[in-house]
Amino acid sequence: MTTLITGANRGIGRALHDAYGTRGEEVIGTARSGDGFEPLEVSDPASQAALARRLGGRGIDLLVCNAGIYPDKGMMLEGGFAPEVWAEAFAVNVTGVFLTIQTLLPNLRKAGGKVAILSSIMASSAQAPGGAYAYRASKAAVLNLGRNLARDLAPERIAVGIYHPGWVRTDMGGEAADIDVTQARDGLMARFDALSPETTGCFESYDGTALPF
Repeated sequence: MTTLITGANRGIGRALHDAYGTRGEEVIGTARSGDGFEPLEVSDPASQAALARRLGGRGIDLLVCNAGIYPDKGMMLEGGFAPEVWAEAFAVNVTGVFLTIQTLLPNLRKAGGKVAILSSIMASSAQAPGGAYAYRASKAAVLNLGRNLARDLAPERIAVGIYHPGWVRTDMGGEAADIDVTQARDGLMARFDALSPETTGCFESYDGTALPF
C-alpha cells in the first residue's frame, strides 16, 4: 500500500507519515520546503506537475490532504483579516487540496485509491461561535469541495472522506488543546482505514463521531 501525505514535515502530517512507515507501508511525504520530503507547494500548479512527474505514474492507495495554514489565528475583527490573509487561506486550504487531488487522480485511479481531506469542526455551519473568519471559511469550503468530489468520483469507487483531527497540541493548535498528536494520529488512521465507497462523503471527527455540516 502506498500513502501520500501533504504537509508531512511537522505536526499531524509528520505523525501520520512516521506511523504508516512503522506499519511497513510505503509512504510519501511532501513539504513546502522539501526538508527531506518531496517538495510541493500545494497552491502552485507547476509544483504539482513536477511532483506528478517524479511519481512517474505510481499508484496511490491513500492520499491524505493534510497541508493547511491558519493565517488569521488570533486576529480581531477590528483591523484584522486583510485581503491577503483571505487569499492565502483559500490558496492553501482549498485550491491546494483541489490541485493535489486533480493532479494525482491518475495515480489514485491506477490503485483504486481513496482520499482523506483534513478539514475541521470549525467548518461546520451548525457550530459557529465566531472569529477565525478566513480559516473557518476556507475549512467550510474544503468540506464542500470534498462532499462534491465524493459524489463525482463515486462511479469510479474512489472514496473521499473529510475529517476533523481534533483540537491537537501542535504548533497550530497550541499547548491548551484537548488531545495530543498520538491520539489524533491513531484516530485518523482508523477513520482512513474504514473509509470506503459505502461511506464516501463522510464528515467525521478523529474519534469516529459524525459531524454536522
